[in-house]
Amino acid sequence: MNSSKYQTEFVNHSSLTSALMPWKNKSFFIAFNSILVALMFGLTSCQKTEEKKVEKPQATAEINYVDLNDKQISGLGLKQATFANFVDKFSAYGSIDFNENASVQVFTPYQGKIIQTFSDVGDVVSKGQPLYTVESSDLAQAESTLLSAKGVFDQSVATLNRAKELYAARSISLKELEQNITEQNSAEAAVKAAREGVRIFGKSSAEIQKIENEKKIDSVLVVLSPINGQIVSRNAQPGLLVQPGNTPAPFVVADLVNKWLIVNVSEEDSTKLRVGQELEVNVTALPNESFKGKIKVISSLVDQNTRTVSVRADVNDPKKILRSGMYATYLIKGDKTVKGVGVPEAGIVREGDGSLSVWTTQDGHHMVKKTVTVGMETNGLVQITNGINEGEKIVTTGAIFLSNMLTIDK
Repeated sequence: MNSSKYQTEFVNHSSLTSALMPWKNKSFFIAFNSILVALMFGLTSCQKTEEKKVEKPQATAEINYVDLNDKQISGLGLKQATFANFVDKFSAYGSIDFNENASVQVFTPYQGKIIQTFSDVGDVVSKGQPLYTVESSDLAQAESTLLSAKGVFDQSVATLNRAKELYAARSISLKELEQNITEQNSAEAAVKAAREGVRIFGKSSAEIQKIENEKKIDSVLVVLSPINGQIVSRNAQPGLLVQPGNTPAPFVVADLVNKWLIVNVSEEDSTKLRVGQELEVNVTALPNESFKGKIKVISSLVDQNTRTVSVRADVNDPKKILRSGMYATYLIKGDKTVKGVGVPEAGIVREGDGSLSVWTTQDGHHMVKKTVTVGMETNGLVQITNGINEGEKIVTTGAIFLSNMLTIDK
């Protein structure tokens, strides 16, 4: 009896437990898990959607301004963009060379052996100053001819004088006198020709007169400097046999004040040049120096291999510090001027992507970056062809600082 009672109570208790604790039921447990998974999936999708909605504007936002405090502003320089006149400029590369029209290879006029030299590389010489001497057999022959002609001339003069006396005494005929006059004139012409033959060796009139008076041959030829300048090359040593035009020349004398700039410009750029244009020349080896020049020659031929045109300019070098072969750049200003908006060069910032920008402000605290395009440059001002207008206040000193700030904020 008691056993049945307990069984009945156990059944009733199990039913009550199932009613009060439904998760103990297998079917209910499966349904409950399905609902829970659906809720979790929906919540996760909502979170991802919200995250996407929040992240999307951050990825596409373009920040082009910075706000500064008073301390930061104190380090900036501000200036208004103004209209200015711009001159088109053209720059290119070349090299310095001696002015070949004022650079002379000093050869001996006749073959001979060098006896003595008087100058060395770097010496400044004047026109007519002796450079070296040459013992020349040709000079000896010319002087021998002079002495022979001079002897004939002296004899003809004496013969003519006697003929005049005899003719005055009626001892000879007029025909004989005229014959003596003709012979004397021929002898005089031969002397003059012989003197010129010696003179071309560089002998002066005094030296020629000395040869005639002393009747002594001087076979030493003195080679003189033909121009004022400086010796830039020497290949002369005593005992060296030299010939006219046989390179290298014993001495090379160049005018160091007037030099050449030799450049090869593209055929397109050559159309921008004209003879007489003035240019500014700068040399890499002399960064603190500037030189003035003027275009002298523009070749009428285009090199078929390089497609360039040879251009030559005269460059003035009063300090005589330019050397042949130095690498140089030159700048040519055009004839036309263009009016446009200009800003100081310090206000232009080259960004990482290669674009150019300036920073503008209205209140001095809120700085806005604007992308610009530039044109010509004159006197430290850069022409702005697009991006800002006249009167806008731009940052000059410290512009690069603002671009760095913007990069860091990103």
